[in-house]
Amino acid sequence: MPSPIPVTRLLPKDIYPSLDIGICSSPLTKHGSTLQVPIQRLHGRAASRPWSSVIHWKELRSAHPVGSGGFGSVYRAEYFGQTVALKKVKKCTKNKLASRQSFWAELNAAHLRHKNIVRVIAATTCVPEDFGDESSIGTILMEFVGIKNLQQIIYGHAEPLREDRWLRYSTDIIHGLRFLHSHSVVHLDIKPANLLVSSEDICKIADFGSSLKLDSGCEVSTCSPHLSHIGGTYTHRAPELLRGEGVSPKADIFSFGITLWQLITREQPYTGERQHVLYAVVAHNLRPSIQTNPVFESQLGRPCKALLSRCWSADCSCRPTALELLPHLEQLRSQI
Repeated sequence: MPSPIPVTRLLPKDIYPSLDIGICSSPLTKHGSTLQVPIQRLHGRAASRPWSSVIHWKELRSAHPVGSGGFGSVYRAEYFGQTVALKKVKKCTKNKLASRQSFWAELNAAHLRHKNIVRVIAATTCVPEDFGDESSIGTILMEFVGIKNLQQIIYGHAEPLREDRWLRYSTDIIHGLRFLHSHSVVHLDIKPANLLVSSEDICKIADFGSSLKLDSGCEVSTCSPHLSHIGGTYTHRAPELLRGEGVSPKADIFSFGITLWQLITREQPYTGERQHVLYAVVAHNLRPSIQTNPVFESQLGRPCKALLSRCWSADCSCRPTALELLPHLEQLRSQI
């Protein structure tokens, strides 16, 4: 199924010409312990791509459900003998356009490789009848990180979340965001549920269904009204996005600030009805409580309080970049 919006809006030029073209049929090959894509011939020229636009369904085995969300379901499967995550993006009956845009947005970071970003292996809109259904838009194969995320670690475990651990997770997130932003990709849905934790206790950014690829050299993008998938989760959404203003990497920094607060306090950021929270965030500068929370009065808590205030500033120009945040987090880690 073709993209309902220009693919150039979502994907780099060295990727989008091959997405729906049968000539890209080279299989993934095993090399060491990872799956890699060999050099392929695209439109008469050689191009090395880190992912494939073709899934070899005969090599796919044993799909078991591990989770689901608004636009799809995730399964654990075997592909060429290795464990992978298979994501089926489904049609949303209430907003079919948004679900199609979500599929293409998932591929905004497909060409990127970083230890703190979930790696895409293959993706296609061509799904055989044996593997698909009428509600499926497309399928994405990704590295299998595990089934544990920060949401579960923060709220689903009774054991203490030590300072060294949540600081390490925070640093992982910012390393991933720095890399994404350096390649003009804005995630737009940073929250604990979208931050997976591997068996090696490494935090990885996942779920790019709300992401946006900024134009080269452009720090702020004015969203098209047709990009209905843009938004993310309201509790973590930056106020400028709630006002319908331009998208920039600073929106991810705001979301990171809310996530960092959750890691520190292990509390829910807001109470009350959704519309009341949205209005208060924009009109009254509502933020999670730090002034009356005793956890922010410790030796480590005071600099964290100052850092949070900068990350969720109402003026996005006052928020630090991911690159600027890294030395602050490293300094906090050195104090433990």
